[in-house]
Amino acid sequence: MTFSNTKLTNLFSLKIVDFYATQAVLLLYNVKSCPMMNTNGLGYIRTNSVALRCQLSLLPCIRYYSNKLTTNTSYLPTVYALSTSPNTKSAIAVIRITGNHCKHIYHKLTLRNDMIKPREALLRNLYKSNPHKNSRTLLDSSLILFFQSPRSFTGEDLLELHVHGGKVVIQEILKTIQSMHDKSKGIEIRSALAGEFSQRAFQNGKYDLTKIEGIRDIIDAETETQRKGALVGFTGENKILFMNWRSVVLDNIAQLSAIIDFGDDIELDNLNLITSKIQSNIKLLKAEINKFIQKVEKSSILQDGIKVSLLGSTNTGKSSLLNKIAYDDISIVSNIAGTTRDVVTTPVNINGYKIIISDTAGIRNRSQTSDQIERLGMQKAISKVENGDICLIMIDPTNKPLLSPDLLEIIKSPKLENRIVRIIINKSDLIESDECLNCIKSQLRDEYNLAYPLNVISCLTDNGMKSLVNDLTKDFLHLSSVSEDENSIIVSQRVKDILQNDIIFGIENFENSSDDIVLMSENLRDTVEGIGKLTGENIGVEEVLGKIFSSFCIGK
Repeated sequence: MTFSNTKLTNLFSLKIVDFYATQAVLLLYNVKSCPMMNTNGLGYIRTNSVALRCQLSLLPCIRYYSNKLTTNTSYLPTVYALSTSPNTKSAIAVIRITGNHCKHIYHKLTLRNDMIKPREALLRNLYKSNPHKNSRTLLDSSLILFFQSPRSFTGEDLLELHVHGGKVVIQEILKTIQSMHDKSKGIEIRSALAGEFSQRAFQNGKYDLTKIEGIRDIIDAETETQRKGALVGFTGENKILFMNWRSVVLDNIAQLSAIIDFGDDIELDNLNLITSKIQSNIKLLKAEINKFIQKVEKSSILQDGIKVSLLGSTNTGKSSLLNKIAYDDISIVSNIAGTTRDVVTTPVNINGYKIIISDTAGIRNRSQTSDQIERLGMQKAISKVENGDICLIMIDPTNKPLLSPDLLEIIKSPKLENRIVRIIINKSDLIESDECLNCIKSQLRDEYNLAYPLNVISCLTDNGMKSLVNDLTKDFLHLSSVSEDENSIIVSQRVKDILQNDIIFGIENFENSSDDIVLMSENLRDTVEGIGKLTGENIGVEEVLGKIFSSFCIGK
């Protein structure tokens, strides 16, 4: 468009001094870019086709809006937070600031009046000014990055201060930022709440909830498999899948709506054919969703950790194996039988898998001990095995018999059903020959009727340890149902609940209402609403505040 002199005069005769009112008028006249000020206070407002030179003294705070007038969070205070690890000394620390007053904070900290250029690194000194004494104190030298709305993580103006990571330096800069809060002048600045940056990104439509939760899962990932599982949400793969589900359901709702509106004009045979096709479509979708849920359930073990229990008689080397796997002296190792009386649990990372490994009290015949503490320890050992995913049965080849009656009773009991069990023959350095080793294997197979996979190791010499770790990794793959070329799917408990309680529930109600077209349509609408909850389209603000972002770290 082209500004006429009349329109331009009218624009400035409004004498707009309010920031948002200024934006509204400029948008009305299709002004697309901010003025370029010069030393006279003169500048240009660019429209689609012409640049007009005009006096800008009445328009002090014009900013560029490419797509929309303001953000959904423009009424909120400007917030700041330390985004790097707190209470630790580091070379660099990053302080993030988001909100309408980012430029104000930049000018106050740097004591400069220059225009800050978006996405351009600037080296600036940061100062703490004292207007009463007309003095200033140098705080630090900082690398500054400015991201202008809406092209930022939060969708708001966002400022990053890369400062030196000393605790005092960080504290003084944060205090200085907070001192700029002046509600009487409409400048509201406060420290950010947990997850507030991500929450504002969600509120401004920068990310949906699947991606937001993927970011949190990446931050929380402790192993490589957890990181890969979190990427499915972070990269948007889950959202694409959920939106495909939504499209299928909406297509079938549209057909049901057509039947409701024009059913009288459709022949009965055609009507039955259409409803049958809809039921078939939803049945296929239900199978796809259930397959996804099964994969999520399998992958959840990667998030919580695979529970491995060490079971065996006293002095078979359980504690030594735990220490070897953990690369640390977690358990006390002694030649005295019954050293471990309680369960010793520690998390370890084995080839990218989070493992919760538990050393348990040695199993002895009840007749051999009257110690109540040791008996309690054995009971806890059995309980740990029952609640575990993998059980490693430790055997000392020098024991006669190899397995005590009480231990054998546990091994052959239903307690180990649906568990991965592996027999570990320890102390291979004490086995005199391969012939003796074969005799031990035969005894386990024939006399004790045990057909579990078997590993031979020595915790003293490390013989067989590499092979054991490789075999355990294969067990982890089997448990999580994740092949080497396929990533796991890690989602939050919120997503798991919605999948079952909203989406599958709606589909099952649809299946049970096949005699009522209107009810079928309504049940499918419930399913669509459930999918909307996954991405955040149909979700209450209180739920967002209370359940999702509260688990984020501050500064994210």
